Amino acid sequence: MKVIDIIKGEKPSLSFEVFPPKLSANFESVMQATAKIAELKPSFMSVTYGAGGGTSKYTADIASKLLNMGVTPIAHLSCISSKRDEIELLLSDLKERGIENILALRGDISDGMDRTNLEYHYASELASEIRDFGGFCIGGACYPETHPESRNSKEDIDSLKIKVENGCEFLTTQMFFDNNILYNFMYRLYREGVDVPVVAGIMPVTNAAQIKRICSISQNVLPQRFLRLVDRYGENPEAMKQAGIAYATEQIIDLYANGVNAVHVYSMNKPDVAAAIQNNISEILR
Repeated sequence: MKVIDIIKGEKPSLSFEVFPPKLSANFESVMQATAKIAELKPSFMSVTYGAGGGTSKYTADIASKLLNMGVTPIAHLSCISSKRDEIELLLSDLKERGIENILALRGDISDGMDRTNLEYHYASELASEIRDFGGFCIGGACYPETHPESRNSKEDIDSLKIKVENGCEFLTTQMFFDNNILYNFMYRLYREGVDVPVVAGIMPVTNAAQIKRICSISQNVLPQRFLRLVDRYGENPEAMKQAGIAYATEQIIDLYANGVNAVHVYSMNKPDVAAAIQNNISEILR
């Protein structure tokens, strides 16, 4: 099934993300977690793609197994370090496996990367290639708080317009912790004529390590309400987990209530977190 058809439906959609292992020895444990999340029957599940394509085989394997479990998968595909013939082979493999959905990403720029001879520079170029290949529903990523490499929000949205023109049928946001930021972003998209569906990406912060990572690599605005929660419970693992799930649940309920009908949870391969959030909103999903 195509993701665009799922998120355009009348019912709220709730999807989860899993990421492949870096080492083959960990594949089985990741698959066990993936299967437990799949048992929740989410609207769809996304499978990430490691830096430099290091987990590309696992991405396709996991997405294929999800399909066999009766769950619609969307495979991430990044292009910054890829050759065009490599991308064509990957697209052929995904198509042969019956995978119909791809999230087209540029990928992270590594330190010291020489960008002069790259065959891809932007995710919009990859989206165009996937569109021309044919047979896939294409999604793209967006930053409600503006892409860190964009000079301003206008430039950022202009780049999103190119993604959409090149084949992206929907956009999935990076994590955010203040819903008003998303609502303002969606208004700017509307004002600029970007009318594809937006899937809201929510990160349940359930431990102190996640908090440190968010603060070190992201430009997320952290509301005082969230910071107080972290200050109070950050050193108590079980309390922080419960509070983080509650905060994410509250965000999701508010999103649905305000007409954002598609929510994607960055569940970090944690079936218990995915299940807790789904249980918290079970009647809303019905």
